[in-house]
Amino acid sequence: MSKIQVSNLSFGYEGSFDLIFDHVSFAVDTDWKIGFIGRNGRGKTTLLNLLMGKYDYQGSIAASVPFDYFPFPVPNPASDTLDILYEISPELELWEMIRELNDLEVKEEVLYRPFHTLSNGEQTKVLLAVLFLKENHFLLIDEPTNHLDMRARMLVSQYLNTKRGFLLVSHDRAFLDSCIDHVLSINKAGIEVQKGNYTSWQRNKQMQDHFELASNARLEKEIKVLSTASKRTSGWSEQVEKTKIGAADKGYVGHKAAKMMKRSKAIEKRRDRAIEEKEQLLKNIEKSEALKLHPLDYPKQTMIEAEHLRIVCGGKTVVGDLAFTLKRGERIALVGKNGSGKSSILKLILGRQIPYQGTLQIGSGLIVSYVPQDTSFLTGKVMEFAKKEGIDETLFFTILRKFDFPRIQFEKQMEEFSEGQKKKVLLAKSLCQKAHLYIWDEPLNFIDVLSRIQIEELLLKFEPTMLFVEHDLVFHQKIATRTIELDRGGKTEWF
Repeated sequence: MSKIQVSNLSFGYEGSFDLIFDHVSFAVDTDWKIGFIGRNGRGKTTLLNLLMGKYDYQGSIAASVPFDYFPFPVPNPASDTLDILYEISPELELWEMIRELNDLEVKEEVLYRPFHTLSNGEQTKVLLAVLFLKENHFLLIDEPTNHLDMRARMLVSQYLNTKRGFLLVSHDRAFLDSCIDHVLSINKAGIEVQKGNYTSWQRNKQMQDHFELASNARLEKEIKVLSTASKRTSGWSEQVEKTKIGAADKGYVGHKAAKMMKRSKAIEKRRDRAIEEKEQLLKNIEKSEALKLHPLDYPKQTMIEAEHLRIVCGGKTVVGDLAFTLKRGERIALVGKNGSGKSSILKLILGRQIPYQGTLQIGSGLIVSYVPQDTSFLTGKVMEFAKKEGIDETLFFTILRKFDFPRIQFEKQMEEFSEGQKKKVLLAKSLCQKAHLYIWDEPLNFIDVLSRIQIEELLLKFEPTMLFVEHDLVFHQKIATRTIELDRGGKTEWF
């Protein structure tokens, strides 16, 4: 076991006036299983790149182990997977790789297929396995759960729980709880390290916030009382000093005035100490303003009805014999393994040209707001995007600000945004739209935890009708009123 020591780290991107890190210091052990959390845009991926030595910085980063980064870049995804793995780790033992894949429920045959033919889940598992087989390396894992279904997330979290020596960026609360023993958090005022999982960190954070808020209120009251007392005592001193004129015993009067002035100065010192103490509080309080939504009231009870619905792509049955209804006020979650047809169903309802069999009835005049998985089409500035989409610019920017969007981002090209910031643009657009039905396809990919909580509170308060796909277990359990579970080409169950 050894230390990774970061001391007085300062870094800002060229051309930017703002520092992402300003004299940051922390230390972690190389045997820890560390969850790395913080709001979008705070610099999580930047810190991983600094650890990898990609940028110049001020301060020092000392480590006795080499770092590896996930997702590992694969320059030629057309190559066979096993060839790629040997390029990553030339000393790889095949039997060890097969053992790791068995733990992740990945079939050995994927090793002999071109890498690009593997599913997102298979690619994630294969790369994690080969990187963990490199001895005495510390693994930097950046958002491994995006696009993984619930079953795959559970398997990956169980796998990570058997490992040690990694720093994991993730916003999935259940995933973090199941596989980490320390938390590294980027707060508003710096970086801190705590022992425990996400739930214990959140509990400690709430206790600290409550303590600081209570202390702040006490100090504000104390400062007000002391300021009033200081002014009053100083005033008395001045009045007593004036009585020296014509007094029989000027020395006594002067002594009394000086004593009052000394008392006033003592009160001022107490007040200044209270002000100084107050200034140290509330620096890490994360303010999340409540969001609003204005769903439209659909005149009929049933919005969508499907019977014996089958979707066939490339000769393969993607969705088989699906029957369901979506009624006003329901929030239905589609769950199932990747490739089970969840996104296909959403796109079919949205009117995309997807061949299907059976019947699908969509209510007339139904207004739908859609959040897609993909963000790659976002280009230009957010102002241009708002005008193109025909949404209220003031409301759009207000929602983004409530999502902790820095004002400086409004002047940047969206191509420069982090993936989390891009997803917030799509969510903010949807929240601007008045709709009967909200269809969201993996809306929380790359979205930070605090924003996820904001969205959960919004949906529980305004209760819009929804059809969504989301693999965040906590979000699913809180939001879904009903679940439709899809099996690849087989039967469908709903409950």
